[in-house]
Amino acid sequence: MIDLQTFADLASVPLGPFADKPTTLTPGQQEASALLWSSGDGRTMIGVWECTPGRFTADRTASGEYCHILSGRASVSNSDGSGTRDIGPGDLLVLPQGWTGEWVIHEHIRKLFIMNPETPAIAD
Repeated sequence: MIDLQTFADLASVPLGPFADKPTTLTPGQQEASALLWSSGDGRTMIGVWECTPGRFTADRTASGEYCHILSGRASVSNSDGSGTRDIGPGDLLVLPQGWTGEWVIHEHIRKLFIMNPETPAIAD
């Protein structure tokens, strides 16, 4: 039988300690996360992540990501500067495998993430 996983009250999930964001373009920007679940092969991960305001680059060439924004606000752009989207609480952002770009965090943000190498692109 399959053990059905449930993740409640994601706004209150305790995170690990905040640390400097490695890909930041804004000195002092920090992030923290908590891994909630990982597949047996380690390829799929579900967790909660937070980040302080600032800009950073992101690279999803190895694995795509689904981002459900729980709190805060950000803008996300493709690496060529196109396709900018503003995101906030309740939004779902899909970053397909192969995507690269930039995040601008306007308000301290918290998201649920699902990382998976099979995340498909969604047509505009």
